[in-house]
Amino acid sequence: MTRRLPIVLLAVLGLAVSSLLAADKPEKKAAKKAAAKPVKLRDITLTVPTTWEQQKPSSRLRAGQFKLPAVKGDKDSAELAIFFFGGTGGGADANIRRWIGQFQAEGRKMKVLTGESTQGPYLLLDLTGTYNKPIGPPIQRRTKPMKGARMLAVILAVKGKGNYFLKLTGPMKTVTASATTLRQSFGADPKKEKPYGADAKKDKKDK
Repeated sequence: MTRRLPIVLLAVLGLAVSSLLAADKPEKKAAKKAAAKPVKLRDITLTVPTTWEQQKPSSRLRAGQFKLPAVKGDKDSAELAIFFFGGTGGGADANIRRWIGQFQAEGRKMKVLTGESTQGPYLLLDLTGTYNKPIGPPIQRRTKPMKGARMLAVILAVKGKGNYFLKLTGPMKTVTASATTLRQSFGADPKKEKPYGADAKKDKKDK
């Protein structure tokens, strides 16, 4: 979890990090108190709003998935998918690179954060831009561009079990409205997060 990212990846992550700060501000306004329920997903428990519709996983690789209703201004809903590969699934660096590749390079903004939760330490990749949204059967590898999208991808290290991967994707406003709630669902405090990799170096330089 704490390995350094490759130099090339660090350079990519250093691009336009500050532009995401403005996108985070609406989260505080959008986060509202709502009824929540605990949902057990193998080795982890997520406490999620009752408005998040729990669905049957679309793949055997998914430990669970939820549909988040679109907020005002967005037409499409968002999706939270939880993956567990039995303690495998690749390292943090490989998964971060793969997620970055799911967004088109033009206009892509990103940052990586690290934090602690009640269920283990985690890394969080925050991406915005045009998302190549998968459509149809996974085997076909078909995608459709979704402009103005946001992804919050979490690698949660559960002691003695391995990594769980939480991936929230959808329209910018809808994902932003649930950014804090996502963190709270597995016991994380966004106020205690710290920059990771290239972002950490930039943060130290600015001080």
